[in-house]
Amino acid sequence: MRRPFIAGNWKLNNTIAETEELVSALLPRVGAVEDVDIVIAPSFLSLQAAVDSTRGSAVSVYAQNMHEKDAGAFTGEVSAPMLAEIDVAGVILGHSERRQYFGETDRALQAKVPRALEAGLVPVLCVGETEEERERGDTERKLRHQVQEGLEKVPVERLPEVVVAYEPIWAIGTGLTATPEQAQDAIAFVRALVQGFDKEAGNQVRILYGGSMKADNAAELLAQPDIDGGLIGGASLDAASFAAIVEAARS
Repeated sequence: MRRPFIAGNWKLNNTIAETEELVSALLPRVGAVEDVDIVIAPSFLSLQAAVDSTRGSAVSVYAQNMHEKDAGAFTGEVSAPMLAEIDVAGVILGHSERRQYFGETDRALQAKVPRALEAGLVPVLCVGETEEERERGDTERKLRHQVQEGLEKVPVERLPEVVVAYEPIWAIGTGLTATPEQAQDAIAFVRALVQGFDKEAGNQVRILYGGSMKADNAAELLAQPDIDGGLIGGASLDAASFAAIVEAARS
C-alpha cells in the first residue's frame, strides 16, 4: 500500500505572519494525522517560520524550488544544502509555472531531482501537458519526455523516494479539473513510465494529481487506483478546505 500524500503549494502567497496564522489554523485539524503524509510549501522567506511552527506535528515543510548547484554565482537562487540546514524536508521541482514563467528545463530538472535526494530532500517532480498538447493527442509524448528526462539520473534504488505530480496545465488555476478517468489514465501512464526504469520502483512510487483539486472533488479523484494524493494550489490556502482534502485521503 502506498501511503497517501497531500501537499499544499502556497505559491506567491502569505507573509511570515500570515504563514504562522495559517499553520496555527491547520495544526488542530491535521497536526496529529498519522496515516497521510501532509506537506505545506510556503515561499522561501516563510520556510523557517513554517518549520518552527510545525515542529513535532505531522506536517512537513517543502520548498517550491531549488537550484541544482550547491553554491556559486546564481543570483536569487537557493540550494539544497541551504534548505536541508533549516530542516526543510523536500522540494517541488518543475512546476508548470516554473517552466512557463521562468524557463525551467527538463535538463535542469535532470540535475535537480538527484541533487535533492543526495541532500536528504524529497523531490516532487511535476509533469503535465498543455491544453493544445492534449487536443493534438500529444499528452503521452509530453509525459514520456518529462518523466524520462527528469528521472534519468536518479539511482534505481532511490526511485521510490521520488514523488511525481501529474498536473494538466489546462486545469491549474482555471477551475477546470480533469475527470477522474482522465486523471487516472494519465497517472497510470506515468506509473508505467517509472516501471520502465524498474518495475518494483514503479509500483512503489507515489503519483499525485495536481489541477484544481478541492474538497468537493478530492474523494472521487483519490479513489482512483493509481492516484496517491494531491498537489493542492488555491484550496491549500484555506485550513478547512485543506483539512477536508486530507480527510478524503484518509478514507
